[in-house]
Amino acid sequence: MKFFADTAEIADIQRLAATGLIDGVTTNPSLINKSGRDFIEVTKEICALTDGPVSAEVIALDHATMMKEANVLRKIAENVCIKVPLTIDGLKTCKALTDEGAMVNVTLCFSAAQALLAAKAGATFVSPFVGRHDDNGFDGMQLIADIRLIYDNYDYNTQILVASVRHAIHILEAAKIGADAITAPPAVIEGLFRHILTEKGIEGFLADWAKTDQSIL
Repeated sequence: MKFFADTAEIADIQRLAATGLIDGVTTNPSLINKSGRDFIEVTKEICALTDGPVSAEVIALDHATMMKEANVLRKIAENVCIKVPLTIDGLKTCKALTDEGAMVNVTLCFSAAQALLAAKAGATFVSPFVGRHDDNGFDGMQLIADIRLIYDNYDYNTQILVASVRHAIHILEAAKIGADAITAPPAVIEGLFRHILTEKGIEGFLADWAKTDQSIL
């Protein structure tokens, strides 16, 4: 399963990229606003930090303006993936961009029916929001399972990019279901490293090593 960092913070991306664990980055208007940086400038820097897809979102809601914005974003770098909302105009834009060979991430997906439409429009990725789904009384992981079943039934190539990931369990369950990728805040990805038994094991080894009065260097 691919891991994408859901952030616009350069330092966080650099730190994760050094581990070799991230396969791309996703951004959105809220993350750009949080960074306090220029949209084009920060997107360009992010694209230079990873060879994988970097999702950059259009702001327009109509097809014609979405296409104009997408053309600007595509010039930033070859690994820019245009992010569009799951609306009629968004899917129309997805189809047009995909036909031109661009990567497209269809975002704000909250139903398997919507995901089916995104696949039919040729989306590279569809981003179902599991955390927000859970917040509203629905089962986010069941949504991922339903999309996986539908995509497998018809051999759709659209990749399921699980978004709105809140904790490690979301990542684990997505992997068990067979999602293609997850996008999560750096803190959530880094949380996967932590386990109390790992920490206790290290403490024990270090304590025993200290008793040997030896040094490797």
